[in-house]
Amino acid sequence: MIRLGSQIRLTRREIERFWKITDIEPVDIRSLDDLAAYIARCKAHYWGKSRETQFLHWLIDCEHDQCRKAA
Repeated sequence: MIRLGSQIRLTRREIERFWKITDIEPVDIRSLDDLAAYIARCKAHYWGKSRETQFLHWLIDCEHDQCRKAA
């Protein structure tokens, strides 16, 4: 993630990883709030209490953490 003030831009690799994990393309993400909304939308799309859903949410959180550490 590239950060300049309050604006962010996901790198091509981060976009590909989020897309591969969620099958939802991260578009128009220009702020941390946009990224948080995308994460919430993905988790809402894949809701439930199964192990697979919990694992998917964990993967999404790990990727989100990686982005935040990079900026």
